[in-house]
Amino acid sequence: MIILDTSIWIEYLRNNQEYFSKISSLLENREVLAVECVFGELLQGTKNKFERGLILDFWKYLPKEHHENVITEAGIYSAENKLIDKGVGLIDTIILMYGIKSNAKIWTLDNKFLKVIPEDLQYGNNLNVD
Repeated sequence: MIILDTSIWIEYLRNNQEYFSKISSLLENREVLAVECVFGELLQGTKNKFERGLILDFWKYLPKEHHENVITEAGIYSAENKLIDKGVGLIDTIILMYGIKSNAKIWTLDNKFLKVIPEDLQYGNNLNVD
């Protein structure tokens, strides 16, 4: 499974051809793991009901995993690894915890976030995807 960070979703939703076909394939094969905080960020940026509906349709369709205490554990992980000092906030740390707990790779365009993701959980490096 692959977690798409908000930055990757935005490229897909903007129909950026560099990313669109690869992401479309992942979505069609249900290889994308939906993480609620990513969808919260996407919904926060919607401009109208159509956009909200589109994001909510993806949310309903995609596989999800539930992990108890993931936000608390993300806070502890962040403190122990001083992620806030590295420019990585709680939302990205929650995404990272989902990756760790689900053994899912994370695809992001955020260089600060990418630097703190263990190599075995990194998916792609821009377009050089696994």
